[in-house]
Amino acid sequence: MPVSMQVVAVVAFYMIAALVMVFVNKTVLNSSPELATLFMFFQSIATVLLLNFTALFTSQVQIPTLNYGTARKLTPLIAIDACGFIFGALCLRDVEAAFYQIARGLVLPLTIFIVSLSSSSRPSLSIVACASIVTLGFFLGITFQHDLPEKAMPTPLALFYGFLSSLSIALHAVLVKSSLPHVNGSSTMLSYWSNLGSAILLGGLALLQGEVTRFIAMMSDSTWDWKTFLWGNIVTGIFGFLISIAGILSVKVTSPSPTCARSVLQVFLGVKIFGDIVTRQRIISLITILCGTLLYTYVKSQETPAPSPPPTLPRVAKDIESPSISQQRSRSNFINHSLK
Repeated sequence: MPVSMQVVAVVAFYMIAALVMVFVNKTVLNSSPELATLFMFFQSIATVLLLNFTALFTSQVQIPTLNYGTARKLTPLIAIDACGFIFGALCLRDVEAAFYQIARGLVLPLTIFIVSLSSSSRPSLSIVACASIVTLGFFLGITFQHDLPEKAMPTPLALFYGFLSSLSIALHAVLVKSSLPHVNGSSTMLSYWSNLGSAILLGGLALLQGEVTRFIAMMSDSTWDWKTFLWGNIVTGIFGFLISIAGILSVKVTSPSPTCARSVLQVFLGVKIFGDIVTRQRIISLITILCGTLLYTYVKSQETPAPSPPPTLPRVAKDIESPSISQQRSRSNFINHSLK
């Protein structure tokens, strides 16, 4: 397949998968809002099972050997992944789908801040300016008009969930870099550990919150729309798994265009499917966030020095070549970011 067609295919896949995850999750959370944690548990378990199944047919999907030492080293990443699952779900449950992108609008500023702290480096003024534009867009979006209907006005708790979800993604961007060496740089191994660990944590939390007992009781309730819950778990489980293995694709998409197009489509579909309300102020907020993100991408591309050409070496057998750790980190970053 030509490279251009591969890029188009990958961009289309990423956009479709992300939109399906958001809107199917929203549909299930609307029908069963009291089972948010259990719903995320089922998604994690589905990814683990499908990774095991796929590993039977291809060596590209690697299943790690479970041991206490690796689990202990990956505990911070697993905990943050579980937090990303639950806070993202709670935020999506309590806000309109068209507003979800704005509610998590602080991902970029928080990521810049956390990365700066962890690396003890100071971002350039241009990067700070980009983060400030995105932050301005976020605050424009959460400053509500008084004539909005009640269902269109997120509660402070919903916005707090959005902030915690954004913070989880920012912390993940740092933790994944230190976690990959523990799984030999394998993105699928890291995804396996993350989903398995998240499933254990989310399952325990669902049990403590009484969601398991509530789920059993709802199964005997004839008024409960169990088909939506069942099919929602099947669809999100499959697409979550597909996103998990997307990192083994040979084509990397670095353009921000898919993200921007997805944001626009997400707002449009939110209005059409759920009857979400989009005001002029929210449109300005979203445009401001997207402009800040695009500007950040441009600034980073200008600041990053071009790699120097490698020295000329004798040709060696191609079977000793493998992806660099930096490439694998980039893939894993996208995988785990998309799962949330």
